[in-house]
Amino acid sequence: MDIYDTHAHFSEDREKTASTLARARAAGVARLMAVGGSPELNRAALLAQTLAPDATRLALGADRDQAGDASANDATMEAVRALHSAHACAAVGEIGLDFHYSPDTARSQCDLFARQLALADELALPVVIHTREADDATLGVLDEVPWRADAPRGVIHCFTGSPAFARQLLDRNFLISISGIVTFRAADNVRESARVVPIDRLLVETDSPFLAPVPMRGNENEPAFIVHTVKFLADLLSVPAEELAARTFANAVALFG
Repeated sequence: MDIYDTHAHFSEDREKTASTLARARAAGVARLMAVGGSPELNRAALLAQTLAPDATRLALGADRDQAGDASANDATMEAVRALHSAHACAAVGEIGLDFHYSPDTARSQCDLFARQLALADELALPVVIHTREADDATLGVLDEVPWRADAPRGVIHCFTGSPAFARQLLDRNFLISISGIVTFRAADNVRESARVVPIDRLLVETDSPFLAPVPMRGNENEPAFIVHTVKFLADLLSVPAEELAARTFANAVALFG
């Protein structure tokens, strides 16, 4: 079965990235999204796309850890805009909010998040959003920034929120992406949320090199491991794995190409 890993981070090590991509192809990952979020991650995503141009799509942006004061956010936005001018990207990302690790920068995170949402609207590109312990702020920023495209606005990646939050995001024209966390013993909330997402709004991802799924826990995650997430999620939703892979692949192609 062909699988689309909609969120993978890579190393700037050319040999390591080439090996990771080769294993992904052998495991059935026919397409993947190489995701940035920092200067280093953006460069690594570009390297992955260079090594596998037909199978790789690009999301470049500045994540919550890049947020600073107004002048720092100005400079960050200039860099993000330059990246999108120089490269054919499928999305702006990863962007968003994380108040678990950095509640002290909440205001500047919201500012940088809003600016990149506006850029995505200007470029008519979907967004790849990270949100953790920031449900209300995420919804508030999304509702403040216009989105004039007819297509879905983007994806909430590595979803770990409640079913209620998932429904609020679905109402705002987002897709929901499920990672290997769904396989973790303590992730009942993720499993509950996955059940409320219509299959035509569902994506799958690794978020590699983080969050290796069961039975690969303890290893550095990589796109080849996504097959375990697909099989687990298919069982959870009572859908054949081949069908789930095909449907999520089609959803990802419609969103990202």
